[in-house]
Amino acid sequence: MSSFSPSSPTLDEPQLLINADQSSSQSRYHFTESQDWFSHNIPHWTSLLPLVTSPHPRVLEIGSWEGRSAVWLLTHLFKDTSNTGDGNAKHGGEIVCIDHFDLFRTDAGKTRFELINRNLQATGKPFRVLSQFSVPALMRLLEEEILLEMSTSTSVRSQGFDWIYIDGSHEADDTLLDAELAWRLARKDAVVIFDDYHWNQEPEESMHHPKRGIDAFLELHRGEYECLTELGHYQVVVRKRSEMRIGFLVDFGEKERSVDVDPDLMSMQIHKAFGYGMHIALAVDSAYAMPAAVVILSTVEHTPGRITFYIIDCGLADEDQQRLRASISITGSERDGTLTKNLGVVWAKLDMVEVLPVERVLYLDADILVRDDLQELWNTDLQGLLIAAAPDVGHPMGHDEIQKIPYFNAGVLLMDLAKIRSGLGIARLREMGQEMKDSKFRDQDALNAIFDNWKELSLKWNAQGLGTYARYPSTERALLQLDSMMDPGIVHFTGPVNPSLEEVLNLYVQPPTAKPWGYLGAPGHPFQDEWWDVCERTSWKGVRSLNSRKESMEEEVERAVSHATAQFRKAVAKSLTK
Repeated sequence: MSSFSPSSPTLDEPQLLINADQSSSQSRYHFTESQDWFSHNIPHWTSLLPLVTSPHPRVLEIGSWEGRSAVWLLTHLFKDTSNTGDGNAKHGGEIVCIDHFDLFRTDAGKTRFELINRNLQATGKPFRVLSQFSVPALMRLLEEEILLEMSTSTSVRSQGFDWIYIDGSHEADDTLLDAELAWRLARKDAVVIFDDYHWNQEPEESMHHPKRGIDAFLELHRGEYECLTELGHYQVVVRKRSEMRIGFLVDFGEKERSVDVDPDLMSMQIHKAFGYGMHIALAVDSAYAMPAAVVILSTVEHTPGRITFYIIDCGLADEDQQRLRASISITGSERDGTLTKNLGVVWAKLDMVEVLPVERVLYLDADILVRDDLQELWNTDLQGLLIAAAPDVGHPMGHDEIQKIPYFNAGVLLMDLAKIRSGLGIARLREMGQEMKDSKFRDQDALNAIFDNWKELSLKWNAQGLGTYARYPSTERALLQLDSMMDPGIVHFTGPVNPSLEEVLNLYVQPPTAKPWGYLGAPGHPFQDEWWDVCERTSWKGVRSLNSRKESMEEEVERAVSHATAQFRKAVAKSLTK
């Protein structure tokens, strides 16, 4: 358990201290003058205050002693928050001070408890004092946050703390434990301050020195924070860049039943607590390596938490593998006897049912752009069905070569792989793939035939035909909720990479459908520039302006013209021979 006593404390008679920037009406704070371990931090702390942007900030202190730093924070950070009279803030803003006060078993502990409460009360700002050792106190706060997350009340405050000051024990393991528990209470962008990094009462190489505990914490959470101090600074200050994650649940018993608990929120909490994360699969060859990087990066940028990406390697060049590995570990490859090996890359989404080592997966085509948190999509209740998908905007009821029934687009699929394996079986998938290998839309037709009973997703999660055919009225399309594509979570760039001359000149579909990285781009598409913005943040940065790409695009144009010319001449010759 953590102890908050500074080195060799001597409790002198408390004195009335008046700060220069306080009026006489505000100067009712009692501190022991010889125990000022805080004031030298004021210049640096002042520079950190603008990082807290919440109008009702929440502050946590571990080791508050007589409340000197807490008073400073209340008077400088809590400008517009007043005390409600019961120690709680009207809108959630407050400071929570943790200190054990010797569990009131000593006169010194009792005196410090009286002093901190008197000092904090004098600020007129909201506060709580938890007179416990740090671990039980932090666990109490974590339980409060868990209960808050499950509540359906709209009047509750938001979760977590904006500013955390860890000045508890001078033992390395205590410091590490305090830091780990407090980190789970920190909101994204929270300022977290570790005191005594260069404490001079013990050698820094000692196994007990707090520096060892702080270093262990920083190494464990590397990549989740931005360090705001130099190595020689007495304190270590970081700004949290990851989302708040408590990581466990508690059975509250009657307390849980006394609040309005949302069952959906409870279910989400269970998934988050178990840390299962999300499994996303893509099937990629070298032609789609660059857009696959856009899928991965846009997903990560919008979806917090643990995500495991599975790339089914359908013929990636070594250079493309290296570029993708900068963002993701590549799992799997083409295997003998698979549909992908025999029929081509588009059939990989059937093969993945067998090869992926998970029970549930979100499959994404490599020609999409993620614009929203995918957690909502991932948590979709399949209601006992095997897959969830969005309707195909181009062919809501399929096409002439297949049965006229509701028809989904296979670019975004949420799949229960465990049920598919135990129900349909791998052999059935392969049989259907072989039977429909020459179907108009190949894998998509096969999937619709196999999974004719599917959970419908909102078009928000697979927005197709934007800027082109989605705006053309039809009887079938009128039945779709096209408004859900106004601000899509997933944009699907349907159409060919490099359209043919006939497709470009087709009067019935203008602008033509195409993908951003092809010779035509995606004309008229509202999210084409956004796709390129994400691409510029991948390993393919700068590719758009490369001369080699421009030359390649010109070659594709000539290829389309040559092919169309050849087809034209062939048709003319055929007519003349009749």
